[in-house]
Amino acid sequence: MQSALPVALSAQIALQKRLDTIANNVANSRTVGFRAEEVKFETVLSQASADPTAFSSKGDTYISTRGGELVSTGNSLDMAAAGDAWFAIQGKNGTVYTRDGRMRISEQGDVLTVNGEPFLDVGGAPIQIDPGAGPITIARDGMITQNGAQLGAVGLFQIPATAQLERAGTSGVTSNLPAIPVLDFGEAGVMQGFVEQANVNPVMEMTKLITVQRAFESAANLVDTSERSLNDAVRDLGETS
Repeated sequence: MQSALPVALSAQIALQKRLDTIANNVANSRTVGFRAEEVKFETVLSQASADPTAFSSKGDTYISTRGGELVSTGNSLDMAAAGDAWFAIQGKNGTVYTRDGRMRISEQGDVLTVNGEPFLDVGGAPIQIDPGAGPITIARDGMITQNGAQLGAVGLFQIPATAQLERAGTSGVTSNLPAIPVLDFGEAGVMQGFVEQANVNPVMEMTKLITVQRAFESAANLVDTSERSLNDAVRDLGETS
């Protein structure tokens, strides 16, 4: 049996997933706190023939944790996580970690994300302030001060490097390993009046997109060539039988 056809088809499957991933990255290149998706490809050895044939797997998607650019907004309700740290918010199914620190204050004083999820402190409890007591100040360690009174601290957490991350919403992630509260604010901390842009380089992503599209076309040409070769062989066998 010809191995070129299944090999080319496996390549197309892998490249299609890569195209989808790049397209999603480009679409969210201006989304605050968005983490880009990357794909790891493996080689699966088929033992179907005497000579092993290398196939492309469909690829495993993972979320990149590299930092994005921090941009000053001057808005006291914006905050960014500097260094290796994440904010924690209360998701529908548990704790979600995010680098999007844009806040809004409810009429009841709840400190919420722009989508309405409560920000959590280091103990996992929702944060509240007095909505009528004036502006807030957030220190590097996350401590919220209002009219000279300390009201609580925004929780900062580090996710283990070996953790597997799953996307939760646009800018949030969940982890299969427990996140660790940040206690040393020398390298990590909260920056009030800043937001973090997506860690996506649109120019690089477009370059990748062009490269993958060309590779996909090459795989498609290989499929066509293999099919023609197979059809010719079948026709020739039919004529000689």
